[in-house]
Amino acid sequence: MGFRKKNKSPPVLSHEFVIQNHADMVSCLAMVILLGLMFEVTAKFAIMFITVQYNVTQVLGEPESDLCVWFLQKDPQHRCNCCRFLFVFADEKSDPVNLYQYGPKDAATMLFYLLIAVILHALIQEYILDKMNRKLHLSKTKHSKFNESGQLAAFYLFSFLWGISILTAEDFATNPTFLWEGYPHTHMVFQVKFFYVCQIAYWLHALPELYFQKVRKEDVPRQLYYICLYVAHIAGAYVLNLHRLGLVLLVPHYLVELLFHASRLFYFSDENKQKGFTLWALLFVIARLLTLTLSVLTFGFGLPRTENQGFSLAGGNFNVLTIRMSCLAAICLTQAWMMWKFINFQLKKWREHSQNQAPKKKAVSPKSKPPKRDAARGGSSNGVVKSEDKTSPRARKAKAP
Repeated sequence: MGFRKKNKSPPVLSHEFVIQNHADMVSCLAMVILLGLMFEVTAKFAIMFITVQYNVTQVLGEPESDLCVWFLQKDPQHRCNCCRFLFVFADEKSDPVNLYQYGPKDAATMLFYLLIAVILHALIQEYILDKMNRKLHLSKTKHSKFNESGQLAAFYLFSFLWGISILTAEDFATNPTFLWEGYPHTHMVFQVKFFYVCQIAYWLHALPELYFQKVRKEDVPRQLYYICLYVAHIAGAYVLNLHRLGLVLLVPHYLVELLFHASRLFYFSDENKQKGFTLWALLFVIARLLTLTLSVLTFGFGLPRTENQGFSLAGGNFNVLTIRMSCLAAICLTQAWMMWKFINFQLKKWREHSQNQAPKKKAVSPKSKPPKRDAARGGSSNGVVKSEDKTSPRARKAKAP
């Protein structure tokens, strides 16, 4: 009598075991960090991972930088541009405001929220996307793209709403000169710093997800390109104290990407739903023009005219020609590369549409009528049996002896 073989679980710490249980392992690691808050000895280390660091208490009515002090000495009634939301005059009520700077300890905070991003990624995949995939019965290629678009659509939606709330609260978008006035912008409010920490953490978490999600080899280079571009641009804006410009550019870009991935999700559910791609194509071009315009305006006209020129790592000032031109070149090259990919994508879709329309036109065209002499050929016609070798049915004459 033979025994039925049971499905064995993969060996511990094997590749398959790590892939299947990576969310549980990461959850345990995050719980260990949270438990560190319960003990006085480890609390100071655990806080470094959980909360944002480099808190600076700014008293309202107190100038933010040495440049502000110089202006106030020249004109006591001067209203500082870099402190426009913080500085009030002495006759108004003064309250402390918590601001933040960046530093090396931010890496620990990003690591913790990278773990949180992995957990949330697994939850969305298991409880939302996998259930939708079972209903749609997609092919392997579409299954991979559906999962990618589902994850990115959720992230873009959350980031877009968060970015809009920050822009509305801080009035970043009402005055374009606010992008460069008072540079360097070394101080950030909590929402701005936490936004950048979460953004960098999310895009860093996308690197191990390529392994956890078993992404196909042909899709890995494409995803690595945009992951590295996101990390480089967001981290660059964060480190170079260009967080105002970075936030204003990210919000419309995320809106366009949200529309694209949402349209792709609808397309996978029903291939006739393609109107979203038309709107995405229009907004994509507008977003690229907006990005180039604001970048040229900031790096080409705004920052060169500010009072605080020079390079200082301690002061967070990177307002020199080399860095300005490097940043502008990086943004322009990225936008050019995105437009090149966009044009190729549209041409590919146009060719596919033309190829699909060609067979339909041939099917609709009327069939040519057979010639009249075909009726005299082989086969049967009007009850008369005819030979199939296309010869005349008449009897051959006997040859002469």
